[in-house]
Amino acid sequence: MTQKLLRGRLLTFHRAPRNGEDTESYTYLEDGALLVRDGIIHACGSFAEISVQAPTVPVTDHRPHLMMAGFIDTHIHFPQVQVIASWGAQLLDWLNNYTFPEETRFASAEHSALMAKAFFDQLIAHGTTTAVAFCSVHKTSADAFFAEASRRNMRMLGGKVLMDRNAPDGLRDTPQTGYDETKTLISDWHGKGRNGYVISPRFAITSTPDQMTMAQTLAQEHPECHIQTHLSENRDEIAYTAELYPQARDYLDVYQSYGLLGGKTLLGHAIHLEPREIDALAETGAHPVFCPTSNLFLGSGLFNNAGLHARGISNGIATDVGAGTSYSMLQTLNEGYKILQLQGQALHPLQAFDWATRGNASVLGLENQIGTLDPGTEADVIVLNATSTPAMALRMARASNLAEELFILQMMGDDRAIEEVYVSGAPTKTASLGHQLESA
Repeated sequence: MTQKLLRGRLLTFHRAPRNGEDTESYTYLEDGALLVRDGIIHACGSFAEISVQAPTVPVTDHRPHLMMAGFIDTHIHFPQVQVIASWGAQLLDWLNNYTFPEETRFASAEHSALMAKAFFDQLIAHGTTTAVAFCSVHKTSADAFFAEASRRNMRMLGGKVLMDRNAPDGLRDTPQTGYDETKTLISDWHGKGRNGYVISPRFAITSTPDQMTMAQTLAQEHPECHIQTHLSENRDEIAYTAELYPQARDYLDVYQSYGLLGGKTLLGHAIHLEPREIDALAETGAHPVFCPTSNLFLGSGLFNNAGLHARGISNGIATDVGAGTSYSMLQTLNEGYKILQLQGQALHPLQAFDWATRGNASVLGLENQIGTLDPGTEADVIVLNATSTPAMALRMARASNLAEELFILQMMGDDRAIEEVYVSGAPTKTASLGHQLESA
C-alpha cells in the first residue's frame, strides 16, 4: 500500500453554488489535508485532524497554494493538436481547410502515438485530469489515445469518429467498418483501467442514414458507453443538415430519431436551438456542452446557459481544442464568463470552478469517482498558484477572500498557475517537466 498526505488550502464542492453567498455548497479549509492511499482519497479534512490518522505518512506541503479536484474537459479533439490557432472563416470552411486534412495523418500509428503523448502532456500542463475526446476516423488514433491514457493511468473517455460522407479520401469509413472497428475498440479498451469508450458519430453532415442506423445499434448494444456528437453550432451547418435529413423536424431530431439521446449523450455547442429541441433535451436528459473559446473563434454564437438551466438541462463546459484556442479550463471559464455577460447572465467564480470540476463530473455521471475531493474518489488533484505571474501577484496583493482569488485565477490564469497535478495520487506535472528537460 502506498500512502501520502497532501497539505494545502483545500476547496471542494458538494453541489452547484446558487450564488456567491452559498457557502454550504462547498468546503474550504485554510489548512487542509488529503490522505491518499493507492490512488484513492481516503480522508479529507483539516491538517490537524487528518495528520493524527496517519502520523508516519510522508507529507507534501503545498501551502500557501490551493488544492482542488482536477479539471474535466467534456469536449476536445485529439487529432487537432497541430491545427489549433489556424486562421479561418467559420465552421465548415475551417473543417475543410484545416481539420480534415490534418486528421488524415492519423492513419499512421506512429504519428498517432507521437501526437497522443503531446496531447496528454498539454492536458496535464493545464491541470486537466479527465477529458472526453474525439479521435479521428482511424482506429489507430483511438488505440494510441487509450494506450497513452493507460500508460498515465488517467481517467479518459474517447472514441473514433464515425463519418462516411462529406469528407476527403482517407477520412471516411463505411457504416459496416465504423461499426466493426467501434466494436473492437469497445472490447479492447472500455472499462480497462480508467478508460471509457464514447460512441462518436461526428455530426449529421458526415454520417449517412445508414451509418446513423449503425450508431443506433452500437448504442443499443453498449448502453454502458457515452455518446458524443455536435449540434447546432453554426447557421450554415444547420441549413445543410436540413438538406441532408429533410424528414427531420430539426437538427436534434436527426439524433433523436435514431435513439441517440439520453443521460449519457454529450452534444457539443448547442447554440441555435429551436423550442422543440429544448423540450427534447429536457425530456431525454441529454447534455449540451458549452465551448466558449471555440464559439468566439469561429463566430458561431452565444450559448444560453441560463435559459437551458431554467428547463432543468445540465450543461458541460469544454475547450473544444482545436477550434477552441486554449487547453486551459481557466481560460475556458474566462471566455465563458464574457459570453454569459453579453447575455446578462452571471457566472460567479465559485460557480465557474464547480462547473469545471464537480459539475462536469456530474454531467458525465462520474461524480462518485472524480470531480471532488470526497473520500472514496480517485485522487486526481491540482494545486493552483494565484501568484504565478507578476501581474497576478500584483492583483492578489489586493484580494481579500476566496472568491476574489478564484476570479483572478479564472481571468488571468493559464498553465503557469497549475503548480502541480496529481493523477491517481501520483505527482505528474513536475515529473513530466523534469522528463522533458532531461530529454532536451
